[in-house]
Amino acid sequence: MVGNFNKSSEDIPKTYTLLGVDNLPYVSEIPGLLGGNRKSKIYGSFDCGAANRALKIGGYEEYRVFFADEEIAISAGYRPCGTCMREQYTIWKNQKSKSLNKNL
Repeated sequence: MVGNFNKSSEDIPKTYTLLGVDNLPYVSEIPGLLGGNRKSKIYGSFDCGAANRALKIGGYEEYRVFFADEEIAISAGYRPCGTCMREQYTIWKNQKSKSLNKNL
């Protein structure tokens, strides 16, 4: 027999499960840039204090999702976190208010 058929874990690229614009998971060799909560439909940074506290308490991890970037998170129907993405959250909230006022 020629060759090494017992590949080491170093030969296998690490993969990550990310959520796409269609809300379906897909496998990527590139890690996501943002995390989110499937239940609350909120996305934010990995160093978010609110998300990290929720992870420590427990019960949050089962709803955790990851996104390649902010555009995909928004397209998938998620909103920015009010804690770690304050500027994006303010813009989102103002747009939502304008939309609601238009419908009155």
